[in-house]
Amino acid sequence: MSFPLLTVTAVVPAIGAIATAATPPARRTAAKWLALLFSLATLGLAAVVLARFDPGGARYQLTESHAWIPDFGVRYELGVDGIAAVLMTLTALLVPFVIGAAWHDADDLEPARPNRRWRPTQGFFALILAVEAMVILSFAATDVFLFYIFFEAMLIPLYFLIGGFGDRAHAAGEEEGAKQRSYAAVKFLLYNLAGGLIMLAAVVGLFAATSDQLGEGTFSLQQIAQARADGDFELSSTVERLLFLGFFFAFAVKAPLWPLHTWLPNAMGESTAPVAVLITAVVDKVGTFAMLRFCLGLFPEASEWATPVVIVLALMSILYGALLAVGQRDIKRLIAYASISHFGFIILGIFAMTSQAQSGATLYMVFHGISTAALMLVAGFLISRRGSRLIADYGGVQKVAPLLAGTFLVGGLATLSLPGLAPFISEFLVLVGTFSRYPVAGVVATVGIILAALYVLLMYQRTMTGPVEKPEVRAMPDLKVRELAVVAPLIALLIFFGVFPKSLTDIVNPAVEHTMSDVRKKDPKPDHPVADQGWFDYKPVEHAGGDHE
Repeated sequence: MSFPLLTVTAVVPAIGAIATAATPPARRTAAKWLALLFSLATLGLAAVVLARFDPGGARYQLTESHAWIPDFGVRYELGVDGIAAVLMTLTALLVPFVIGAAWHDADDLEPARPNRRWRPTQGFFALILAVEAMVILSFAATDVFLFYIFFEAMLIPLYFLIGGFGDRAHAAGEEEGAKQRSYAAVKFLLYNLAGGLIMLAAVVGLFAATSDQLGEGTFSLQQIAQARADGDFELSSTVERLLFLGFFFAFAVKAPLWPLHTWLPNAMGESTAPVAVLITAVVDKVGTFAMLRFCLGLFPEASEWATPVVIVLALMSILYGALLAVGQRDIKRLIAYASISHFGFIILGIFAMTSQAQSGATLYMVFHGISTAALMLVAGFLISRRGSRLIADYGGVQKVAPLLAGTFLVGGLATLSLPGLAPFISEFLVLVGTFSRYPVAGVVATVGIILAALYVLLMYQRTMTGPVEKPEVRAMPDLKVRELAVVAPLIALLIFFGVFPKSLTDIVNPAVEHTMSDVRKKDPKPDHPVADQGWFDYKPVEHAGGDHE
């Protein structure tokens, strides 16, 4: 199409970031409204992308392709399949809620008098919009090198959001809190940069391989796929496996997958609740999405070769994350470890190599984003009232703030995948699809469901029920209009998709079929002795006169 819709969708939040940062120091409220306006405009454009996408059409749609660095085969190529279109819309959907929830998060950092050089409110919201722009471009990029640039570039604004604008509710005091925020930001950056450097070596290796076999190097997914289909491009097993490992390592850090997960609890714990949502509900989805698009799409044989190990690591993430969530005393770290467990389910679904599991993994990315946003944002409202992240500092909240307790309960129930709420659909599909090919892994993964019920219900019981013993809790106000406006739509979405997931499955299923074709896999047939004997094969018996029975 002539109009560059995908580029405009990514450019709007980037322009919003610049405009917000340039707002005069005394116009803090104007900067907030400007950021919200640009995020809503981005949401409108993402909705147009989703509406224009045709599930029965070409694999990549709304494509844009321009030469960028021709000497190195780098092109500015964008395009979305069903999975990318849905995740792009999720990103654009969540950012306005993040901005609304973070409305006062930078107020405490403001100087007593307006300062031209130090504008924390403007900088805070500009950084959020910058992350949104880079995530959207990551979902849309169909050139490997272009994807890599934004995959790495998004680390910089996140580093400042964690270290410079982190959570001030620290039990050990402001000085210790500043050290912990700095530690979390540096750890986040180092882990992800290490993964990115290893991926860069694999990206260079891919260029060398395409240059050797095609005569000129390319990073274009579509060109590589066409060359493979024509028989002009085929990697040796050793080269393909090495390249796969380079890509997968970076995505496993971003996802995060055990044992590369340790940066996430620190980053989420020391961030404000809205930034924690931005990290786990938006940015981390780039890692699991990239496993589908790049690992399985570019390296199908290596993906199958690595599947047994990846499944074991995914199961470790599910169980390890859930077990540590049960023992947490910090609300935000509990949600962080729960997210590690959920990402284990997503990666298990991706590498189970069945259409049900991969559809479930894609829906899991979306529904985990919505449910975690609801739970974490309500937790942030709770923490801002009490000034503590410790579970033991609460109790009896439902008696003084019933709306807050009720929304917290719904977010928690969605996190444990209660039937009737959206995450149940995705988790069920992942488990069914996994069990059909790897029954032992499917059975082990179900333990994560039991542990999820345990850590969610224990957290709710200890914070919301019982007598009101602490004066800070007794004086706690209920949700305000702004806070309710942030949380209510997320809960409505959890209920809507819980009863009508077909609106999304119709979009993502064709993309899943393409991925299954890339790895040359078909769904396993049911192994049942009755079916093998043909007892269910119906053949009508014809009688005289043409009657059948």
